[in-house]
Amino acid sequence: MSSILMELTRPPSVVQPREPASVADRIAASAAATAGRMTTGAFHDWFAGRGKAGRFSVERIPFSKLRGWSFEPDTGNLVHASGRFFSVEGLHVTADDGPHREWYQPIIKQPEVGILGILVKEFDGVLHFLMQAKMEPGNRNLLQLSPTVQATRSNYTKVHKGTDVKYIQYFTGPERGRVLADVLQSEHGSWFFHKSNRNMIVEVDGDVPLDEDFCWLTLGQLNELLHHDNLVNMDSRTVLACLPAYRPEPPAGDGFAHALARSRDPEAGALLTDVDLLSWFTSERSRYDVRAERIPLAEVPGWTRDEARIGKDDGRWFDVVAVEVQAGNREVTSWTQPLIEPSSRGIAAFLTRSFGGVLHVLANAKVEGGFLDTVELAPTVQASPDNFAGIPVRPPFLDLVLSAAPDRIRYDAVHSEEGGRFLYAENRYLVIEADESEAPMLPPAGYQWVTVGQLSELVKHGHYVNVQARTLLACLNAMSPATDAAVPDSLGTRSHD
Repeated sequence: MSSILMELTRPPSVVQPREPASVADRIAASAAATAGRMTTGAFHDWFAGRGKAGRFSVERIPFSKLRGWSFEPDTGNLVHASGRFFSVEGLHVTADDGPHREWYQPIIKQPEVGILGILVKEFDGVLHFLMQAKMEPGNRNLLQLSPTVQATRSNYTKVHKGTDVKYIQYFTGPERGRVLADVLQSEHGSWFFHKSNRNMIVEVDGDVPLDEDFCWLTLGQLNELLHHDNLVNMDSRTVLACLPAYRPEPPAGDGFAHALARSRDPEAGALLTDVDLLSWFTSERSRYDVRAERIPLAEVPGWTRDEARIGKDDGRWFDVVAVEVQAGNREVTSWTQPLIEPSSRGIAAFLTRSFGGVLHVLANAKVEGGFLDTVELAPTVQASPDNFAGIPVRPPFLDLVLSAAPDRIRYDAVHSEEGGRFLYAENRYLVIEADESEAPMLPPAGYQWVTVGQLSELVKHGHYVNVQARTLLACLNAMSPATDAAVPDSLGTRSHD
């Protein structure tokens, strides 16, 4: 036997735990810490200061003023001169089941796998997360809290000829530390075609130079900030959803907070075993015959292009527009690009019920044209209500969510979607308690009750849980286990606009 083969077949000298028990305990301790290297009040002062320190502006422009972008003469696709970054193409989708059997639309094709990474480090025995105040042109308030690294491959390989992506070496180079999470996750299947990003959490022990646009926060502080509108960006939320599961001690009583804490504990049980849940999900993937074919943008029927937008003839869904951007703290300080602009704000909501004292969320196996694997688990409701005005067939549970009484709403915040590709794309994220008459134990086809712990387990695998459901998972983990009053007083009651 060759020496190489002997080396490959030699048993390991040390058998390690599949997941060190200390990781969950350390994450739970960080979640319980509401102050760290800086107080949360000091964070808000720092964040406001970063907004004032930068030079940010976004201006809509006609397509003719795009630099480096053009419509291909033969296909009409909107492409970059480098052949990199992304393109806007057409998509034709057919499905053999569901309320929508065929449609056409523009879609973003971005084959690169980007990195969304958060660096963590212990200070005084408490894990802290290195977060960035980052400007994205599509954010309504421009500056939001992003991961340590949020970069496409074109960015960190410097196709744009900009400066280096800060801290990228901790995720790609020999300096990379201990990996706590590393998984490919999808992005918005309605607007991206087969898009994946690498979601990473990496722990380091040594000194980490602190750039002025970055700060260290505990998980408890990040959880507090997740209750604020348009502060923690989508990329941060999806990475936080990939954290190894941690189980806080259930508070006294048998209310919502107690059921939520037990929902994270695998020993508390669930309506479906993990095997049965995976079998149901596999059946959902198997029962659809979905065909999504990229076509020339010029051949998408029902959509019209003028000098400043590509939009659907009935004004619904979204437009493709162009912007010019100035951003003093980015790797490139000035550029132009296309963006997708939704026609209205959306809603992403989980209905919840407790079974045997364990909170379950109602997940939907949802088809989206851009998904790599046909369906992913989505919120109970994921829709823009304005798109269904005057339409008799409305998404299941939408009207129930819109009419939810304030005392049933356990979480309520507006969060931005990917600000680097979408303009003013916002969803109102909700967690709502339902009763048996509204959401039965045996849900309709395509829906299933899942515990928070089961959802966390599925997030360890790519393309199982969609980006909106991952945001809601991060929000569920951000809800305090110490009280049933999970909606902060500062949010108040929102109108159902």
